[in-house]
Amino acid sequence: MPDTPFQVELVAVESRIYSGEATFVVAQTTEGAIGLLAHHEPTLGQLAPGGYVAIDEVGGKRLVAAVQGGFISVTGEVVTILAEAAEWAGDVDEAAERSVLESAEKGSVEFLRAESRLRAVDVLQQVK
Repeated sequence: MPDTPFQVELVAVESRIYSGEATFVVAQTTEGAIGLLAHHEPTLGQLAPGGYVAIDEVGGKRLVAAVQGGFISVTGEVVTILAEAAEWAGDVDEAAERSVLESAEKGSVEFLRAESRLRAVDVLQQVK
């Protein structure tokens, strides 16, 4: 079943970030990382602060988004990620985020946001 497609929705407070078919999704939750294939049992999880979501699209392209807060819901053939904020790893300015990480107080909103963005970039670069 690793190649069986399923619907994925990534929605942030501001807008729908992604809607499409994927063969695999990884999300960081407060209980740990979760990997999802088609026909996964129904699940509801809280996204980890400073986390990311990776989506392997049908055709093999990997998309990675930094996410701040929210939930992931798995029901039947649909995975829905409801994030407070999300942005694509490809849009992240690594140097700026490393600077924020060094100067922000550990655990602060700014620190977690920078940490999330840098994790997303690292995950995206692992594929290349």
